[in-house]
Amino acid sequence: MVSLPAAPGQQRSTLLALLAERAYRLGDFTLASGRHSEHYVNCKPVSLSGTGLALLGRRMLAEVEAEAVAVAGLTLGADPLVSAVALQAALEGRCLDALIVRKEAKGHGTGAWLEGPLPPAGSRITVLEDVVTTGGSALKAVSQLQEAGYRVDRVVAIVDRQEGGAEAMEEAGLDLRSLFLLEEVAATAAGLAGPAG
Repeated sequence: MVSLPAAPGQQRSTLLALLAERAYRLGDFTLASGRHSEHYVNCKPVSLSGTGLALLGRRMLAEVEAEAVAVAGLTLGADPLVSAVALQAALEGRCLDALIVRKEAKGHGTGAWLEGPLPPAGSRITVLEDVVTTGGSALKAVSQLQEAGYRVDRVVAIVDRQEGGAEAMEEAGLDLRSLFLLEEVAATAAGLAGPAG
């Protein structure tokens, strides 16, 4: 049986170690934004693990606005995150639903952009994201939610790559809350790798 740390500080350090070990790579990479980088972060090996989901559910829920009635995010990266946060909320006695924002409208049936139990128009929703680079994915999710009549003021991300995403969010009037900065994950990964040579 896996034992999760109870203290928030220990949860954070355990999650950081998981990200550094399973999600981070150093090399030469082309990112989804088209940019080149020596840093690559793919949170799915963490967000699709039982321990990672449990820790992310707790840590991300703590950043969701008290007034939010749902969390939402762009498929595919946010799918496990919205599920984990909604489940953790239920375990804590809070009613918070999960919504998934499609990358394009459903090609049949209702042609919907959003999947899940839709709250009334005007409701506040917090957007979840795995990695923020330029902020494009999160901003697309925010745009679809706002077009559907919802209020979105905050984006909660696992990792901010520190490449303009925070500035793009601020320019859009959004509050970005990141659990970790890329420099922190990279430094931890370097520490785990030990001295070179």
